[in-house]
Amino acid sequence: MEVDENFFSSVDEDGAMLGGPAGRERRRMAAAAWLAPAAAAGLRVARNFANLVLDVIYPPSCLCCGAATASHGALCSACWGRINFIERPFCDRLGTPFAYDLGISGLLSPEAMAHPPAYARARAVARFEDGPVRELVHRLKYHDRMELAEPLGAWMARAGGELLAEADLLVPIPLHRRRLMWRQFNQAQALAVAVGRASGRKVDPFLLRRVKRTPPQIGLSRTQRAENVQGAFAVPNEAKPFVEGRAIVLIDDVLTSGATINAAARTLLRAGAARVDVLVFARVVTGA
Repeated sequence: MEVDENFFSSVDEDGAMLGGPAGRERRRMAAAAWLAPAAAAGLRVARNFANLVLDVIYPPSCLCCGAATASHGALCSACWGRINFIERPFCDRLGTPFAYDLGISGLLSPEAMAHPPAYARARAVARFEDGPVRELVHRLKYHDRMELAEPLGAWMARAGGELLAEADLLVPIPLHRRRLMWRQFNQAQALAVAVGRASGRKVDPFLLRRVKRTPPQIGLSRTQRAENVQGAFAVPNEAKPFVEGRAIVLIDDVLTSGATINAAARTLLRAGAARVDVLVFARVVTGA
């Protein structure tokens, strides 16, 4: 049988030679476009099957008590009910909750007026107290439970939405290099990465450096805490151009007296930051 030599070089309706290089490329693209939905569907099926197998081997459990939950990275209803979430109404500056809702936005607490902090605003997910919140913080901080940073960071991103919407950078509270060597990781940086992933904000852990090794703050008075962290932070000269004029959100796990956060915020402001806000997972609340 004689085959027309022009059969594989026929011309399509757009004038492209189907048998030539352009035609082969067009057929390849058409095949890829046809196969793409099927490939995507196959990947979804494979991913769902893999997740199902993992759920059978490692069933979802409460981050705090280990009870069964509907999904990974969640709390059971009992632990969730024991958390005192911080919701409005709260002090616009410190983020501490008010006992009553006066229906007026932007109110400041007596503490904020008597001892105004260096930072502009602070927000937290929950009160730091005995129960699931303290348990979660301690597991992340002292027991290397790094997987907790992701869900805690996601909760922080929701609690600090108004701060993150105006932020240029997220900066974790740094550890002194000796403490970092001993602990092997910085829980504030782990939380900052999770918050950044949830909010789409850039994280820079090198803009702020802890240059003074300070003893633990536990048991110290407000004045002693402030003196303890005086001169503890610095912005490296090479980092100052990245600080100047920026709206920065400091990230940490717990806010207690605010001495450490204040010292860090003051250092960034002196380096030229336009504004410094604070976002933590939990904060100590007294007299509320």
